[in-house]
Amino acid sequence: MTPPIVSVIVPIYGVENYLHKCVDSILEQSFENFELILVDDGSPDNCPTICDDYARRDKRVRVVHKSNGGLLSARKAGLDASIGQYISFVDGDDWIDHFFLDTMVGYALANNADFVITGHFREFDGKIETIRPINPGIYDRKEIEQQILPKAIYSGAFCEHGVSTYVWNKLFRRDLLTQILPHVPNEIVMGEDAAITYSYLAISHNLVISKIPLYYYRQRHDSIVKSIEHFDKEFYRLGLLMSYLKTELSEVLDEDNLNEQLAYYLYSQILVRTGGLVNQDFENVNYNPFLGIRKGAKVAVYSSGSFGQHLLNNNLKNNFFDIVGWVDIDYHQLQIGKNIVEPISSLANLKFEAIIIATINPKVWKNITEELLLFGISEQKISKLKTELTEIKLLLSQLNFDTSYRYNPINIHH
Repeated sequence: MTPPIVSVIVPIYGVENYLHKCVDSILEQSFENFELILVDDGSPDNCPTICDDYARRDKRVRVVHKSNGGLLSARKAGLDASIGQYISFVDGDDWIDHFFLDTMVGYALANNADFVITGHFREFDGKIETIRPINPGIYDRKEIEQQILPKAIYSGAFCEHGVSTYVWNKLFRRDLLTQILPHVPNEIVMGEDAAITYSYLAISHNLVISKIPLYYYRQRHDSIVKSIEHFDKEFYRLGLLMSYLKTELSEVLDEDNLNEQLAYYLYSQILVRTGGLVNQDFENVNYNPFLGIRKGAKVAVYSSGSFGQHLLNNNLKNNFFDIVGWVDIDYHQLQIGKNIVEPISSLANLKFEAIIIATINPKVWKNITEELLLFGISEQKISKLKTELTEIKLLLSQLNFDTSYRYNPINIHH
């Protein structure tokens, strides 16, 4: 029997409400020469049964049942079981376009590419947003080293990636991926995709980046962000990722460039996970990342995503700001403290000194700013983030990240 050209690997845990749509979108692909490996990572719901049902009905489907070990271990198990020339990852609560594999394999074969990247759709509560890569084109090894890698993690605009971290909008060559994925430490449970993507990019010879969106990423509003009690565990996990990336990329990037990219990336992730408010758990750290907003100011917050939720949760602990309103165009019911997410139109009824747009994405910040201006919000009231590199490096040092970006929790008190 002819081996499949592509192995599609789906790590599965707790997604029974979404799994049928995901698997059906793969089995209905216009491209047929693939195998589908469903990795049941000890899922506690009906996912194991659903997986076995698909395997009985379609000979292209194989199921790997394993005890729960996390996303990275599930992807490794899928890779171990795969036999395709190329590897594609699909998350169990997402789905793909009918021509996803046809297009991705077409790009790879036409250009002898070992790495293919495409755009994607972000679906939230029935709304679809199109996300396109910023550097479409065909790149050989020299161009990857000179043009792509130096801006892969930090494009030059805070904090935009030149190459997105996700593994699911990409096609990998299996023989190259087996040099990377098995060696990514299972302890990396934050930023697993980035660990795979950037270390794989470092050994790629031919890259194709397409603007065509072919993957549907489902952003679930039932995945509510939990309040972080202590930041030491979060920072330790971030340090594992950053120190791994520093090791993997040190041979292909200039040291100053690599340090700059990692500093901005680490800073952006700290902001998202703390809402910018890290003061209460650290001695001698008095850092406010929001330019022009004083402590105690009456503030409105735009964004109910991870950054916004952590900002409100952590503000409950230390009352750094007086948050008088919380809005989002992706409106859904959510409450933290006395604040409930409201539609953007509610800003007309609020009195505030400043508004924080809780995002690290410059394009998103610009788009939201334009919407706020349409509502008559003064541009002077819209806060920007501090992005001065010397300030960022000082903060990282105060938070006890060393020069290898490992985290050393010596000043944490519980």
